[in-house]
Amino acid sequence: MNATMPLPSDARVRVTTLDGGLRVASEAMPHLATAAVGVWIGTGARHERLDEHGLSHLLEHMAFKGTRRRSARAIAEAIEAVGGELNAETSVEYTAYGTRLLGEDVPLALDILADILTESVFDAAELAREKGVILQEIGAVEDAPDDLVTDVFLETAFPDQPIGRRILGTPKTVRGFDREAITAFLAREYRAPQVVVSAVGAVDHERLVADVARLFAALPGGAAPPAAPARFAGGEARLERDLEQAHLVIGFPGCSYHQREQYAVQVFGNLLGGGMSSRLFQEVREERGLAYAVDAFHWPFADTGIFGISAGTDPQDLAALVPVALDCLMEAAAGATDEEVARAKAQMKVSLLTALESPGNRAEQIARQILAFNRVIPREEIVGRIDAITTEEVRRAGGALAASSPVVAAIGPLAGLPSLDAIRRHLGSPR
Repeated sequence: MNATMPLPSDARVRVTTLDGGLRVASEAMPHLATAAVGVWIGTGARHERLDEHGLSHLLEHMAFKGTRRRSARAIAEAIEAVGGELNAETSVEYTAYGTRLLGEDVPLALDILADILTESVFDAAELAREKGVILQEIGAVEDAPDDLVTDVFLETAFPDQPIGRRILGTPKTVRGFDREAITAFLAREYRAPQVVVSAVGAVDHERLVADVARLFAALPGGAAPPAAPARFAGGEARLERDLEQAHLVIGFPGCSYHQREQYAVQVFGNLLGGGMSSRLFQEVREERGLAYAVDAFHWPFADTGIFGISAGTDPQDLAALVPVALDCLMEAAAGATDEEVARAKAQMKVSLLTALESPGNRAEQIARQILAFNRVIPREEIVGRIDAITTEEVRRAGGALAASSPVVAAIGPLAGLPSLDAIRRHLGSPR
């Protein structure tokens, strides 16, 4: 394909770009009576400055706490009066606000979503209450070691960088935010070219575009500043805690979602630890009984990625689990079979296609693809990319992981955890 030609988009999805740069996307599903409608903003935790740590998440919370036209209670009552439910999510690279309701009530959903994103008042009393809620949320993560170890893992992989900071922020940063900090972040980051309104189900595209153009006209144009580039560092973090289990993540630098190799890495992760037939599950749990839960994952971002093996185990089994898990990684890299690769690819395709049968998941995928690739990738293209992956490519992807410098994060009684140098020696990886 000529590089100067635009890449094909999904013909089932209609996309309109408004004058300010906001994209409106929809996929009609005539057999549905309901619709999933949401607003996705291409800004998240990694777009925060050091003194803004946790602000994206706070802003997401505050969006529901009152506007110039509606109180917090009125917002909830308006959407629930038609059977809908508002939800929101903050991630590393985007923030989302959405709802699921009857198709005939899509205009109401858009009115409420536009109201909370362009007319929120950030009342001081509401802000104080919501900061208290978030402080409790931070405390809940501290009390959940399986969640906390993931935060520590990213902090260690990407130290002193926005991409590695905890999405919730810290008690100190959260307490320090005021209305001026929120409005400044909103003005800088919530700009029309960073926004996608996505709707799937019982939707009419022309009506959707007209309503969005009118309701979101207040969003400023012009691009938001780019996120700081990521730099994988590796290293380790050990948090000794008096717990029943030791929680562990061992990771390696992965791929960006712009890299073709990410598909091979995803397949490798699936055959290594993605299901009951995976190598980690069979060897660590079924054969040796060293962990109840063990898996492998790959998280791609715009300019980097992270691959990991996670497990929770009895502290007495920690010394045995680590080398067994590393051996599974290296053996899969050296000798993944055609049958394993075929099974992993089949699992990926079914997972993908099953997710797309949900209007909410489909609306999210459409929005995220537009933000990431400036187009909606046809599902046939994604399936074709998965089908085209060879066993040799999967082995090569695994070999690159095993040869890279690891990052280790662990929480619990950790006397049995091998040192980082021992893990490196076992892998034969560089320091």
